Amino acid sequence: MNEERWFTEMELRQYDGTQGRPVYVAYDGVVYDVSHAPLWRTGMHQELHYAGLDLTRSLRKAPHDQAVFRRVYIRAVGRLKPDPR
Repeated sequence: MNEERWFTEMELRQYDGTQGRPVYVAYDGVVYDVSHAPLWRTGMHQELHYAGLDLTRSLRKAPHDQAVFRRVYIRAVGRLKPDPR
């Protein structure tokens, strides 16, 4: 990431892959563009995970770890603002 962009959870929800929008997800405070990942092209991953969300909790149960975000077709695009609650 050259210039760090910050996303709120509401802003992140807009990147759900519908109507030609990019597909973004967040994990551990980082927002990733997964638009070109084969299993994310529909905006949903394995009928379990929706795009436009923070997947930190749900991915802890996944059969892979954070290394999945280092794949060539996935890139970090910003950071997720902490929830003020």
